[in-house]
Order: sequence, then C-alpha cells, then structure tokens
Amino acid sequence: MADVSTMGSHPLKNRLSTSYFPNIPPAAPKAAISYCKSVNNAPYTALMGVVVDARQPDRHPITPRCRMRKLVGSTNRWRLPESLGSDLLGSRQAIKSVAMPFNQSLINIITAESPQINMNLDTSMPYTFRQTMDRPYTQPVADSWPEGAPRSGSFLVPKPPPNPASAPSRIPAGPVNKYVPSNARPNTPKDIFLYHSKKNKNYVGPDVLLKCLGMDWELHRPYLQKSEVLAQLLREADDPHIQKYYRSPASETLDNYIKKSNFYSNEYREISNRLSMVDGEEIQEEEEAKGVDHPAHISQKRFNNVTVIKLDIRDPHVSKRALAVTLGNLYHDEQEVNREDVVGVLAAASYLGCKSLMDGCAKLMLKTISYRTVCQYHQAASKYQQEHVVLSCERWLELNLIAQLSTQIQLREVPMEVLQKILKSNRLFVYNEYSVYKTLAYWLFLQLNPHIQLMPSHSTVLTFFNSLPKSASFLDNDDGQIYAPLFAAVRLHGIVDTNNIQDMQLMNILPQATLIDLLSQHYHALQGGGDMAALRHFTTGAIRQGFVVDDEPHYHSEVFSLHGFHFELKAVRNNKDQIVVFMQRLRPGDPILSFRQCERHTFSMRADREVRYCITVQQLDSGDHNMKTTGVVTQKFGLGEKTSRSEVIKLEKLDKPAYVVFSIFFPAS
Repeated sequence: MADVSTMGSHPLKNRLSTSYFPNIPPAAPKAAISYCKSVNNAPYTALMGVVVDARQPDRHPITPRCRMRKLVGSTNRWRLPESLGSDLLGSRQAIKSVAMPFNQSLINIITAESPQINMNLDTSMPYTFRQTMDRPYTQPVADSWPEGAPRSGSFLVPKPPPNPASAPSRIPAGPVNKYVPSNARPNTPKDIFLYHSKKNKNYVGPDVLLKCLGMDWELHRPYLQKSEVLAQLLREADDPHIQKYYRSPASETLDNYIKKSNFYSNEYREISNRLSMVDGEEIQEEEEAKGVDHPAHISQKRFNNVTVIKLDIRDPHVSKRALAVTLGNLYHDEQEVNREDVVGVLAAASYLGCKSLMDGCAKLMLKTISYRTVCQYHQAASKYQQEHVVLSCERWLELNLIAQLSTQIQLREVPMEVLQKILKSNRLFVYNEYSVYKTLAYWLFLQLNPHIQLMPSHSTVLTFFNSLPKSASFLDNDDGQIYAPLFAAVRLHGIVDTNNIQDMQLMNILPQATLIDLLSQHYHALQGGGDMAALRHFTTGAIRQGFVVDDEPHYHSEVFSLHGFHFELKAVRNNKDQIVVFMQRLRPGDPILSFRQCERHTFSMRADREVRYCITVQQLDSGDHNMKTTGVVTQKFGLGEKTSRSEVIKLEKLDKPAYVVFSIFFPAS
C-alpha cells in the first residue's frame, strides 16, 4: 500500500517539496568597508578637533588595499582628518562636504542586492576597479539545448515550470515598458511591416505582390479592400497566375542558416538585408530582360498564385518606413501609429485611400500638437485636406506663438503666409506689443541665417541687424520688402518703453519715418490727456497686455501703464472658489507700483478717464478652443472704489493653462 500511495502522489506536490530558495548573501566584512567609512567621517572628525579640544583624530591605517593620500589638492584638504585649527578654507570645505550626500561608491555598496558584486572582499589585495570581463553574464550553450525547445533572443532560456492555480500572478498591473538594447539593429521597413501583418494569422501565403518605392510588398487580397487605391488596382489587374518571384541564391542560403540558429550576430542579418535590397533594387533592372522566372534567380520555395500590381508614389513625406506602417495597419482594426511617423503615415494613407487610417492619424495629431510638431502638422494637414487639423494648429499658434514658439528653434519653420495670418488674428495672445515685434525679429533672423542650429540670444540678434548697412533700413532694401506686411501687422503704437524703442532704433529694421511717427503719437497722446486720436478702430488700435495662468491663481497681478494712466490687471480666487479676472485703475503712489514708477513715470491728474477695453480668457484642450470674453466695453474709470473697477469674468473651472489678454484703448474724451 505504501508503494501504491507513492506512485499515485501528485507531481505538483513533489515539485513544491523540491523548490529552490537562494541563500541570503553574506554581509560585507568590516575591514572591506572601513576605508569608505573613514573617508565619509573625515570632515566630522576634522571639525570635531576645531570645536572641542584641538585634538588630532586617528588616521586610517595604511594597507595594500587603501593608501591614505598625503595631499589631494588645495581645495580638498578635508580628506586629511587632521585638526583644522584656524584654516578657514578647510573648515568651509569640511562643512560643505558634511551637507553633501554619499558618493557613488558608497551608494553602490549600500543599495546593492549583494555587496560581494560591488566591492573587493579580499583585504590583503590592492583595490581594483570593476571591469566588464569579471561581471557575470549569460553565454548560450548550443550543445546543452534540447531538441525542439523554444529559443529567446540571443540567449537560451529554459522554459519555466507552470505556476500552480493557487499561486499569485507575477504579471504587473500596469503596462510593461519596452526595453531596446543599446546595440540593437535598427528596424527596417520590412521588419515594421511584418510586425503589423503577423498579428493576423488567418492566412496561408501572399497572393498580391505590390511594387512600390523600390521594394516588393507581399500582401493578402482580403485586407487590401480597406484601401480604395489598392482595391482599384486589383480590379484593373490581370487574372492571377503562378508567379515565381526570385531571390538570389546567396541571400536565400544565408537566410536558411539564420533561420536555423539564433547565434548569428546582427552583422549577418544586415548582410542578408543588403542582399535582399540588391535583389529588389539593383537586379530590378534585369527583371525586364531576364523575366521573373529566369532560372538564375528562381527559388522553388517561393511561388504562389500572385497578382503583381505597381504603384508610383513620389512624395518626400512618404518613406519606406511610413509605407510599411500604413500597409501593416491594414491587417488589424486597431490603429498603431507612433507620433514620429504620423506625418508620413498620413501621407501614405492619403495616396492609398485609407480613410479610417487618415482619421486615426488626424486624431493623434490633435492630441500631440506642440512647438515641435505644429509646423509639420500644419503643412501636412494642409496638403492632405485635413481641415480640422489645420484649424487646430492655427488655434494653437494663436495662443502659443508668443508664449512658447518664440523661444524655440522651430520658429524658423513657420511659413510666412501662416505667420501673417496669425499676427492679424484677434485671438492672438501677447505679453505686450513689443513681444510681437521681438518674435518677428527673431523669425527674420532665422530666415536670414538658416545655418543656425540653436536659438540665438537677444544680443546676437541685435548685433546682427545693427551690423547691416546704415544707408537704409532693412525693410527699405530689395531683400527686405517682402517682409514689410509682417511688420505692418505689429501695433507699434503700443510700444511705450524707452528701452524697447532704443533697441528698435539699433536694429534698423523699420524705416526711420515709422519710428518718428511712433514717437509723435506718444507725444500727442501725453499732451492730449491720453487721447489716442490718431487711431480709429478698436480691433487694430487697442493695446494688448496679457499673462498665462499655469499654476493655481490665488493671486496674479500686473501693472499696465499708458499715457499717464495706470491699471492693475488681476486674476484672483474669490470666496466662492471662482477665478475672477478684472482690472482696476490705480492711484498715484499706490503700494503696488514700484518706486521707479512712482518717481519717474508720468501720472495724469484727471479724475476720470473714458476707456474702451476687452478682457479675454482662452483655453485650449485637445484641439478644442474655449474662449470667454467681456466684449468691447466703454467705461469711465475714476479713482474711487466704485468707479475704478472694470467688469469681471468669472470662471467656475480653470483648465490650465489659461491665456488672459487685456485690450485697452483711449478714445477722445
């Protein structure tokens, strides 16, 4: 009976009884880490000698493993654990070192799973740094691999035993991050296409051969119905026949060796790919002369009822990689497109007539608009008739041309027509009117210096334009006349700071007559009590100033000064948990004004001032543009509490960031 019960025991029970549990790694000996500890405690012992009794601390004994340095340097004397005495520099360095964290060596020792792999334990041997060859690594052993067992990459990993049903799952709940080795072979268009097409295994072999971009794409007829162009080419093609599409004997032989073993490095695979490219491109010229069934190239393993179709695409946006992703997405319903490939995939999908894939690319573009991609997206969407993407890119530029793009090198990619359209928009966000002129000057500098790879400094731009001939302004020259409409869109009368006007004179971009007219308008406005009589229309004459609310706006305030009148622009949170945006007139000597403003700036003593203004708050969320405004309001601002405040915009919910712009105009009164 005992033998019978033993024979009938469950194999899972035997497996659990022989489970392997690794031993706990031994702790590092004290002699091995004594030198690291002494170096770490050196500043403390040195400072102790200064503060307590000027005693000389004990030094670490000199051994073959660790030798105490006599002098590290004049700026590292705290490593010598001696009493510092009146050495002020040494005391300062010792105090600084106390506040610093552990060095990398101690961190590796303290945080290691086993200290034995991070330090030398033999105290009788000199210390040696870790080398690559003495670290543990896995090496494939071909002789010990069982017949028919699965292989994993370039290493041989035995298949683990299955977990019991009651065992907890070790699969993490979140998504697993992709790990790409540093020496991995770059993906080829063929690899990308096979990655997508192999997800659907409901086919036997290819029955359509597409010749496009110098490559042969092995496709399957049922999945090509998602493409209007490919489906039309199939209907117009001849009846399918036995087609033997060839490969060179060297390429086929090398592929057979690689398929049988995973020990070959990436170099052999690259050779195979080069041979395949030779087959598809260089020998393509001989195809018409020899024919696809020529005996020199026929592979008996590669034949099927194949319909050959050809498609000629000449577009710089459509690369082999983009075409591979586009054709691969025909094989599954869920669209898989990376942000880096979305422009090329949109172009390829447009040529192939894949409406669903074009819509998916458009949605991805709407979610990933940034200063890096907005110009590329706008150009591609305009070319391939994606009007909602074009509109979203223009809305993004209206809010972020000054706020983000003006400080990035991608500013050079904005087309001149688009830039002029954005500058004339009433929804354009600006910090002030000079920020618009400054952005235009930077854009012009990048157009004239296309070799620049980094965003220039303001002094560089100023020096460049100042170095141009002084015989005439830049816009008066033949090369600069095409840029005159851009600077005509700038509201120069809103630039009132003398330092900014001086920079404009040094740049010499604008004609001298324009600057004289600007100074004349300021003079007449000051003499006329602030009236901007030379300007008639609010949409083109109002002076703008704004700010961006990124953080929680418990209190955001700026001062707007114009022709002797000063206003505070505010965004605060009230007691009802609402965001309140408004402006109010300031008295002379108000605490919010700086000392320079109170002492040097002009103040009008008029009791009231008629002001025409508009307050706008804009937000952009995944392509959806939200705007809340007071509209154009005319109001007399006095110095009292009841007459000094404007209308208020209340926001129940603030989606960050929020772009707030105040447009102010002084009519004749």
